[in-house]
Amino acid sequence: MNAVVDLLAGPWEYDFWRRALLVALLSGLVCGVVGTHVVLRGMAFIGDAVAHAVFPGIATAFVLGTNLVIGGAVAGVVTALLIAVVAQNRRLKEDSVIGIFFAAAFGLGIVILSAAPGYGGSLESFLFGSILGISDGDVVSVAVIGAILLLTTGLLNGRLVAATLDREQARAVGLPVFWLDLALYVMVTLAIVISLQAVGNVLVLALLVTPAAAARLLTDRLGVMMLLAPAIGAGGSVLGLYLSYAFDLAAGGLIVLSLTGIFVLCWLFAPRHGLVRRPRRPQSTSDGPVGDLVEVKS
Repeated sequence: MNAVVDLLAGPWEYDFWRRALLVALLSGLVCGVVGTHVVLRGMAFIGDAVAHAVFPGIATAFVLGTNLVIGGAVAGVVTALLIAVVAQNRRLKEDSVIGIFFAAAFGLGIVILSAAPGYGGSLESFLFGSILGISDGDVVSVAVIGAILLLTTGLLNGRLVAATLDREQARAVGLPVFWLDLALYVMVTLAIVISLQAVGNVLVLALLVTPAAAARLLTDRLGVMMLLAPAIGAGGSVLGLYLSYAFDLAAGGLIVLSLTGIFVLCWLFAPRHGLVRRPRRPQSTSDGPVGDLVEVKS
């Protein structure tokens, strides 16, 4: 029992641990909320591409000695705007445009970073994360951007859901579908930027997609899914961080493995959609209306 208490309480005496825990919680919460829309729209490829797009901004900020979060956010937003404009050319499919721009952005980031002293160590930190080396300034940036993202998602959630479930109907009722798409790209970009130092460029897609995918297996209700996804994201991130402390292994990798483990458990044992399902009793036809709860499209 004492060993468990020591494991849970021991890390709190270190400042770097408290900073890392706060960033892990915020990253898990924000990626869980934003990732819900990514999963519902089937945008995992875009999330992966955005992780590459922010790289030149982060590399430039590192070389100049400025804030990495702000540098990555600027680069990602600019690239998202360019894609949104170029994708209007109907001769090019959107996935082709995304692949071209984001691969070029990642290449540019490597070129910029190679000009900095200690190139090898810096590249490894960006690719695989360095959550235990986060500064107070980074924590403030993550907290501010995370709060803005959560507020924005709350304000736009109904319209984003409408555009996701039926784009033509959304246009018919006058919703600005193009601008909603652009807003979602920017939100995905910012969610990825604040999570890069936690798990790195290579693994950040897992933090964005895995919690929402696990939540999708647990419920058919969008509202419930949007509550479960950030809870899974935050819980898995904290679990991975504690495992990193206990076994002295890479925090980013263990955060992703913890989330993956939660997803596998949901995939196997989810009440309705799990691989190992219990027989269900027939649903009563006298069930009342679902009110304002929205069912997720299958």
